[in-house]
Amino acid sequence: MTLWKIRLVAFGLALVSAVAAIGGTIVLSVDGPDGHKYFDMGMLQEMPSVTIETETIWTDGEQVFTGVSLQELARHLGIENGAFEAVATNAYSVEIPMTDAVEGGALIAYERNGLAMTVRDKGPLWIVYPYDHNPRYRSEETYSRSIWQLEKLIVKP
Repeated sequence: MTLWKIRLVAFGLALVSAVAAIGGTIVLSVDGPDGHKYFDMGMLQEMPSVTIETETIWTDGEQVFTGVSLQELARHLGIENGAFEAVATNAYSVEIPMTDAVEGGALIAYERNGLAMTVRDKGPLWIVYPYDHNPRYRSEETYSRSIWQLEKLIVKP
């Protein structure tokens, strides 16, 4: 067997092991200094949740979002500095500085108005901010960071 085939088999086995360990469909992967971490919806929902009520420029009227704060996810991963590169299923990516991972800041939403979000409805994960609660969040820069169909975070130093 050639070296590249051995590597391909090893990668496949590692991925199968990761999925088996999680037990559910992976909805978020994180590439960080400690390697790759994978989260299914249940793992995200087991973390402390936050709910915000806010209007967005993409929806009509006030919306209620529930999810895990970016601050909590960073804490869970042991990340204090740098930034996240957030990547969507359509390959859109944007850098989100750790200064957004604060109390009352960005939220990785997995529910909108009490329902799980589908891919057609900007889900299953959408980074939202409490736009109505802080004028700083009503800017083109923050709107560009409000990535929907989030599937991957890459930790940047």
